[in-house]
Amino acid sequence: MEEDIRELELRAILEASNDNIVITDGQGKVLRSSPNCQFIYGMKNEELIGKTVDELEKMEVFSPSVTKRVLQEKKEVQVMQHTLTGRSVMATALPVFDESGEMIRVISFSHDLTELRQIKEDYEELRAKMEYYQSEIQELRDKEQHTDGIVLKSKEMNNVWQLIQRVAPSDATVMFLGESGVGKNVFARAIHEKSNRSKEAFIEVNCGAIPESLFESEMFGYEKGAFTGANREGKPGLIELANKGTLFLDEVGELPLNLQAKLLKVIQEKKMTRVGGTQPKQIDFRIIASTNRDLAEMVKEGTFREDLFYRLNVVPITVPPLRERKDDLLQLCEYFLGMFNEKYGTDKVLHATTIHEMLDYSWPGNVRELENLMERLVITTENRIIYPSALPFHTKEARSVADEQEAEEIPEQAENLQEAIQNVEIRWLKRAYRQYKTTYEMADYLGISQSSVVRKLQKYGINS
Repeated sequence: MEEDIRELELRAILEASNDNIVITDGQGKVLRSSPNCQFIYGMKNEELIGKTVDELEKMEVFSPSVTKRVLQEKKEVQVMQHTLTGRSVMATALPVFDESGEMIRVISFSHDLTELRQIKEDYEELRAKMEYYQSEIQELRDKEQHTDGIVLKSKEMNNVWQLIQRVAPSDATVMFLGESGVGKNVFARAIHEKSNRSKEAFIEVNCGAIPESLFESEMFGYEKGAFTGANREGKPGLIELANKGTLFLDEVGELPLNLQAKLLKVIQEKKMTRVGGTQPKQIDFRIIASTNRDLAEMVKEGTFREDLFYRLNVVPITVPPLRERKDDLLQLCEYFLGMFNEKYGTDKVLHATTIHEMLDYSWPGNVRELENLMERLVITTENRIIYPSALPFHTKEARSVADEQEAEEIPEQAENLQEAIQNVEIRWLKRAYRQYKTTYEMADYLGISQSSVVRKLQKYGINS
């Protein structure tokens, strides 16, 4: 009767406990376990009872076995276990000795820490995102990059924009094609901002800027202790930071060949594993890619995976170079000029002849070159009006022809100093009259007052 009562008491304790309790004999064979062990270890009580901890460890029901450690060390042991169900538990085991000092039982208690671990991982991911956003904001402040400078006057750019509007609400993978500097990253961000993921992260990865030796750990992240010099807490990768948002692979043609297979697997399975890790993590993100290279030709050459190419090239969008959409040039000039005037507290304007020369230029660096040039002109030009001579690609053929014509019209011979001075004055006035449209601009060029320009033009009869 007393034994029956003890049995009932023990069973009640096992069933009522919030801990997961496993009792083994002195050889590590399971004698009893609490019912909630099935949720943690993935095996019913009747499946656990009778098996040894060695067998269960080999079956990866739990790893490592805390009971096994107690049998070896003959003292209380505490370890972190990973279970068959993919959970993390903190397990503590105590030895039980008889009167002769022989170990007859080992009782282990385990607490499920999976939720706590998940909270910790979410916190680490949030912290990494905050650090990334802070660095991105600082970079934007430093470089004064803008994402709203989209000019749509030309037919070509309107066609691009209409296609972007159609694909943005979907989750389709978009591939931007075009030369460096055409603004592919601006349009990639525009798609993100017009998508259902706009409130989540937009993670931009320049595939050509990350050293190949660091690329895998930067993209996939790493667990603590994954390699020498690694953060002791581990670090989420850029793919992980893009969870629920958009991952933009800029210059994807520079992606190392040995990592293309790993990226393809992540895109296909929407799962990824950190470097040094064993547990895959579900990831949900949209892919946008860009390149200035001919990926189809790279596929033929064997430098880019064909299966990855077709995965990325779902909706190809070609952004035309600036030289093919000169209709946008004036609006872009106005946009960048206004932006840098505001930044540097100036009021610079482009002279008409300057704009003509800019229209004749081929712009090999595209919109990026134009933006950099406008900032340079605003900073370096002394006068309010920006003349062609300030342009780095300014050609002086037209001015040379005008100077030759002036030389023919004005005799070099002068009877005295006063006449020679007048000849030089007439030459400068005629040059200014040909090049500029108003007397104010002429005055700025000549370095005299506007009223003096008017008076001298009347004096010498210069009106053509």
